[in-house]
Amino acid sequence: MKKPTRIVIVGGGIAGILLATRLGDRLGRSGEASVTLIDRSPTHIWKPMLHTIAAGTRDVNQQRVIYLSHAREHSFTYQPGEMCGLDRQRREVQLAEIEAHEGGLMLERRTVPYDVLVLSIGSCANDFGVPGVLEHCHLIDSQQQAETFNVALRERSLRSLVKDEELRISIVGAGATGVELSAELSRLFELAASYGDPAIRDRLRLTLLEAGPRVLPAFSAEISSASQQRLEKIGFRVLTSTGVSAAEPGGFRYGDAKLAEADLMVWAAGVKAPDFMNRLAGLETNRSNQIVVSGTLQALADENIFALGDCASLTPQGAPRPLPPTAQVATQQAEHLARHLPEWILHNKPLPRFAFRDFGSLVSLSEYDSFGTLGRFGLFPGGIIRGKLAQFAHAMLYRRHQQALHGFRRATLLWTAEQINGLAQPTIRLA
Repeated sequence: MKKPTRIVIVGGGIAGILLATRLGDRLGRSGEASVTLIDRSPTHIWKPMLHTIAAGTRDVNQQRVIYLSHAREHSFTYQPGEMCGLDRQRREVQLAEIEAHEGGLMLERRTVPYDVLVLSIGSCANDFGVPGVLEHCHLIDSQQQAETFNVALRERSLRSLVKDEELRISIVGAGATGVELSAELSRLFELAASYGDPAIRDRLRLTLLEAGPRVLPAFSAEISSASQQRLEKIGFRVLTSTGVSAAEPGGFRYGDAKLAEADLMVWAAGVKAPDFMNRLAGLETNRSNQIVVSGTLQALADENIFALGDCASLTPQGAPRPLPPTAQVATQQAEHLARHLPEWILHNKPLPRFAFRDFGSLVSLSEYDSFGTLGRFGLFPGGIIRGKLAQFAHAMLYRRHQQALHGFRRATLLWTAEQINGLAQPTIRLA
């Protein structure tokens, strides 16, 4: 009897957990393949909401998907671990050791064998070699980093309250993460004012620095201009065409040795795949450590290795540049593989090329405003939306992700539970 094909998916982000769920339902349940998902975290969080976790305006406990329970429900296996290498000849994924919280070693280095490997490791901020970034700045690329920042934010907020002093925050990078985090922080302190200190919002001093000529460079000039005006109206300082030369304990150096003073610093500029992926096992990568893939999402040097989402670089035929590292691209690539990979594995049917459909982009400035472009598909291709309609569309992106993972019934129950808990719990994280 033929052994089940061993499918290993590394990375449980948007693409990884969606693919594991679909392949588990399709192949794992029938025993035609074994599906294993590897991730260093025990839980999944939808990455576009990390800025709300960092600000403390959303309850992380209500948004987490626990890999172990989700794997049991969808017939795949979860293994904790962080990939550190790859042996293509032996077809083994190498995992780093895991330290216990109280010290010591919880799991030693180990390997996981595969027949088909899917890399969906995601991305992290790119410090571009700027001195001091890793030592002095917070990153918001994972649930752990978002929660670490939130702890520091609450400590600094308490100090500001007790000592009646300013709270200075500087953020480098005015892409979606930097802009959305800025607006969410303003909303946080507006809500915090109702818990006993009406002046706490007035003490917030936030500076947003962007090396490019405008904020939100991936959006139209109209949306960029409107977003910057909104941030400045909130009371923030926005510095464009401002390259940062160093991060220091007291803030960011920029321009002619000027200092953007800060008690908390966030680096949200640039995107790259993890450093260990640079020329991973001889696979072709670009300057951002992303694996270069063909139109079928296969690595150029190995047809049994796939890469998708932020850690992959795919330039569509006739396109001038690779697809952007967005949740929309990752979701569509996972859906594409989930649809065609079973036939390729079981019946050796050729894989069709992936075709991206651009449905537009959305950015939310918390409760202040939202903006979106409608992309090349839909009723109004290339149109722009804003306000309540854009806010609703932004919220529906997450609900669609929940439905893809849990089905309509359970996703509706989760949404209902979230609304009920919101009535009984504080609107912001206080402890």
